[in-house]
Amino acid sequence: MQEEKDFILELLNPKTQNFAFQKLLQQYQKPLYNHIRNIVLNHDDADDVLQNTFIKVFQYLNKFKGESKLFSWMYSIATNEALTFLKQKAKKSGISSEAIQYKTIDNLKSDIYYDGDEIQIKLQKAVLSLPEKQQLIFRMKYFQELKYEEISEILGTTVGGLKASYFHAVKKIQAFVVKD
Repeated sequence: MQEEKDFILELLNPKTQNFAFQKLLQQYQKPLYNHIRNIVLNHDDADDVLQNTFIKVFQYLNKFKGESKLFSWMYSIATNEALTFLKQKAKKSGISSEAIQYKTIDNLKSDIYYDGDEIQIKLQKAVLSLPEKQQLIFRMKYFQELKYEEISEILGTTVGGLKASYFHAVKKIQAFVVKD
């Protein structure tokens, strides 16, 4: 934990800030991109949200209290940015966030950055049928293989609650897949 505190001090120090931020980007850019991409589904949108996430991290780092891990705090920002992005995109289009996501899923086949098959697309549609919080929990646990403790820190919920939500999400997804 002391290493992380030292790293945060480097990020806040104007003399070491640039180097430390490059290190932060190297370490977290790919996992945060994957997390965001799992939510927004589109590569270009994920890039935009990732950029906004790092801008917010940089802007608000001085307000980071260290009550959670830096990783968890950044994932929280990324999650909120991704969800906000979807809501704003839906509002601009005049349709719901779910409709935007279904449209994005339908376009995944033509996305050069997507390497999934029909089964993956069906899974994405099944995940989209879940309530928003269950979607997040399922994506973090299943796709990103995060531990319940990490998800708990990111979403601010109990491990027990997460396990129950994940269990229910899996059951709903199984029912969705069997139904089609």
